[in-house]
Amino acid sequence: MGEPPRSKARFPELALAVGHYESFYLEATHPTDPVSIWIRYTIHKRPGAAPLGSLWFTLFDARADGPWAVKVTTSEVGAGSDHYVHVGEARFEPARVIGSASAEGREASWELAYESAEQPFHHLPRDFMYRAPLPRTKLLSPYPDARFSGQVTAGDRTVDITGWRGMIGHNWGAQHAERWIWLHGAGFEGHDDAWFDAALGRIKVGRWTTPWVANGVLSLGDVRHRLGGLGATRRTEVSERPDAATFTLPGKEITVQGQVGADRDDFVGWIYADPDGSEHNTVNCSISNLVLTVSRPAQPPLTLQLAAGAVYELGMREQDHGMAIQPFADG
Repeated sequence: MGEPPRSKARFPELALAVGHYESFYLEATHPTDPVSIWIRYTIHKRPGAAPLGSLWFTLFDARADGPWAVKVTTSEVGAGSDHYVHVGEARFEPARVIGSASAEGREASWELAYESAEQPFHHLPRDFMYRAPLPRTKLLSPYPDARFSGQVTAGDRTVDITGWRGMIGHNWGAQHAERWIWLHGAGFEGHDDAWFDAALGRIKVGRWTTPWVANGVLSLGDVRHRLGGLGATRRTEVSERPDAATFTLPGKEITVQGQVGADRDDFVGWIYADPDGSEHNTVNCSISNLVLTVSRPAQPPLTLQLAAGAVYELGMREQDHGMAIQPFADG
């Protein structure tokens, strides 16, 4: 028997009239070098239409001229009892991810294995929130701290990712947040067991856009500290720009302050479409620098640092950010 599934695709159960997007994705980073991969299997379904599947691939390397990226879209998409999703012949399974993408004169392929002793992290703190209309985006990390093996090929470059560390994520919904940030880091200097996973969003409700709402976790010494939540909105602070952000995320008897960012040339830019046809520009750097300052009662502040090994993603409506967007439509 293999690894049992830790989540399931939602799109096969939807009526034809329903609009929907969904993704299973992974991020893995070299333990010492500024190199990372980001792979995403997505489903995009406009109301009244059959779903489309896409494969997204990015290789980040701070020593290169910039990220190497490719994306391909097909109508051949589905799910099964033994795998999370398939797009064409590419499969995202418990413990294994295989696939390839070819478009715009670029080719990539991957054959990876992964494992994780960590239990899933549900960003929404209550089960009913995964069934409720709001928030429109549902998010969980089935494998919030994973170890990888295998290899990827990007163009004429083949990279062995054995021993790399990262995560597996799953999100779905009727609409992306109006604005969002995704953060992830694992294997901090001097604190190899620590990992951090957080999603922050501003949600549009009619003509009103909410303040930043954060849902995240910091794992320290095998103890998980939940951060953010609706009740902590007034104490949540975020100052973001396309290449960097600072933030304060409160929790129960813990506060995490952070700075994250990277050189602009190390970001990849994508178009993310909603089922209603609207679009976001999304920039991601999975070799970002991350510094966290952890404050707890009766303990000295703890500083966690991760050089060129963290994820910073910003989803936004504006298009004047000055970063290159990949030549691939969405939806």
